Amino acid sequence: MKPAPFSYLRPTTLEEALSALAADPDAKVLAGGQSLVPLLSMRLAHPSALVDINGLDELAYVRSDEDGVRIGALARHADVESDDSAWRVQPLLRQALGLVAHPTIRNRGTTVGSLVHADAAAEMPAVATLLGARLLVASSEGRRTIDAEDLFIGPLESTLRHDELALELQVPALPARSGTAIDEVARRHGDYALCGVASVVSVGDSGAIESVRAAYLSVSLTPLVVDLSEAFADGTASDANLAAAGEIATGAVDPETDIHASADYRRHLAGILTRRVVARAHASVRTEEVR
Repeated sequence: MKPAPFSYLRPTTLEEALSALAADPDAKVLAGGQSLVPLLSMRLAHPSALVDINGLDELAYVRSDEDGVRIGALARHADVESDDSAWRVQPLLRQALGLVAHPTIRNRGTTVGSLVHADAAAEMPAVATLLGARLLVASSEGRRTIDAEDLFIGPLESTLRHDELALELQVPALPARSGTAIDEVARRHGDYALCGVASVVSVGDSGAIESVRAAYLSVSLTPLVVDLSEAFADGTASDANLAAAGEIATGAVDPETDIHASADYRRHLAGILTRRVVARAHASVRTEEVR
């Protein structure tokens, strides 16, 4: 199929882009286009206009410091994945982006675009929610920040208003004595996950586990984060504790059956992946903060 007719705008300044969005409530932003263009081609989306922001070079950046990583709206997945400073400050970004589709998609798709697409089967919404990331957005009326946990309200639905443009994803640095991991199961490499799990594990000065949290893909209508700390009351990553964490996960997820997998299979995967990912995150715990 071909997209329905639409107008095409390519602003040269941020102000022009915001004015275009304010003037047309049915306009859509075009950045990488890896999610939007397929929807257009299948006529699942039919905007009146596309506002192409690829001329706004000031939004193409990845910046890191001791506080975290800031990702501009035009930073490609590949830019974030290959950025060594971002890796040192928050390793879960590279770990997760390596699972996004294929290199060709990562070379064009944007990390911020993947976030605001609000697909609960995608890696970045879950990771951003788990890490307590924030999204800086702008409109003709001003700017505001949205916590990732408040961004997603339904399948492909977010709290971003039609006149707002996402400018920057702000991801906190990984604290000292913490480790991260992510894994997923898909029918083919690069496909959307049937189930995916990302985790952050934090330990105390003695090395005992103090906090375990995990985020889940493809098992709920919006990104799901579960606190698994109660399973590790004795501070160890024993097989029994990992199994208990898996049981908590299977009880927390709410998957649906579709043509790709049954709800029971996705729930089973959530438990298996929880044990695997938490163990890996614990094994990767850092002892010092990145400076």
